[in-house]
Amino acid sequence: MAERVGREKVEREDGYLYFLGKDGHVWKTPMKTNPRGRKAKVTDETVRREEGYLYFIDKGGYVARAKMNRKGRR
Repeated sequence: MAERVGREKVEREDGYLYFLGKDGHVWKTPMKTNPRGRKAKVTDETVRREEGYLYFIDKGGYVARAKMNRKGRR
């Protein structure tokens, strides 16, 4: 089960892919169907990553994380 990590809500727009960058901020980048869009930082909040977790934007628009299942590997 996933746990919510971020406190800042992300308002999504059609035609963009949202992800958590290496710097800890949420970024948006245009999809192939959106040729006029530009890459941009969406949030000012910084999320500190921990090893062994998968970070994503949940349905509510918040940053969440889930423990990775690696079948005995590190």
